[in-house]
Amino acid sequence: MRRPLRKRKCKHCQTFFTPDPRSARRQRYCPAPACRQASKAASQRRWRHQAANRDYFTGPTHVERVRAWRQAHTGYWRRQAARPAPALQDHLTPQPISNQSLNDTFVTPALQDHFFLQPAVFVGLLAHLTGFTLQEDIATTARRLQQLGRDILASAPPNSGGMPNAQTAPLSGAPAASPPAVQLGRSALGP
Repeated sequence: MRRPLRKRKCKHCQTFFTPDPRSARRQRYCPAPACRQASKAASQRRWRHQAANRDYFTGPTHVERVRAWRQAHTGYWRRQAARPAPALQDHLTPQPISNQSLNDTFVTPALQDHFFLQPAVFVGLLAHLTGFTLQEDIATTARRLQQLGRDILASAPPNSGGMPNAQTAPLSGAPAASPPAVQLGRSALGP
């Protein structure tokens, strides 16, 4: 009759565990992943300290052995990444592509195509001044500023190299009148 397995203390984590019956005489580490890693490291350390294995990874003969193995197994470390993962579902049968005509009145130009032909500095400046980061908000603000600029330029007298009846402001005295404040990116207050 077989004796029941006794619990053993793990050499790594110091907890008690029941060894696997197939290797009960030799098992000194519990099956926890950290302990298995410690067991592997200890096993490799014991193997390297044997007299026959001390110089296994050094010397010109072993360098040549490794070089020959790498040449025979080209791309060994890359094979796993090259294989595609198996699909979790069956492949779908492709459906025929049907051409649909879109009415041009319903299609608006893409925002990136229409607006972002402007220099990046201008777009960044608008985003900084308004605090907006969405493309639609920046585009709306830019259109509003563009219209304001057109209105100002349309009402200005043509520049003919000098302005008749222009008066020079005195250096001292009352400050010049400031233009009205413009609020960017928000709706106007009031009715």
